[in-house]
Amino acid sequence: MSIYATLWTLKFPHQGRAHLDCDWVRVRAQGVPSHIGSPTPGLGYEDGDPYGAFLPPPLETNKHGEHEFMRAVVFVTEQTSKGTERSPQEYVDPLLVLTGEAYARLTFEELHRHLCDTLRNDGDHRHSSD
Repeated sequence: MSIYATLWTLKFPHQGRAHLDCDWVRVRAQGVPSHIGSPTPGLGYEDGDPYGAFLPPPLETNKHGEHEFMRAVVFVTEQTSKGTERSPQEYVDPLLVLTGEAYARLTFEELHRHLCDTLRNDGDHRHSSD
């Protein structure tokens, strides 16, 4: 079972800059629900957070595992592999990792710029929790 929920998939210019006859790549936003890894008693993570090495910190939730924000949003392309030696849930070299709160506060214009900048830098991916 995956810890991710697909929020959306959009096509972006492969090199981060649209021009006539440019190649396009699908970018997918993968949301991590707030209950994943939560230290809230009764949610199944009493022994610790197995995803803390590659996701932003877990969230305290209510007893139903709910929080105002998702734990994280991870942006990947259709070529991004999932599964590392550390965890089968970890994406290999995602484009961008944001906290759910940071994602909720970004305008689409800001997010588009971040993703295009990362694509333009040809693999110089930015990982950010803020």
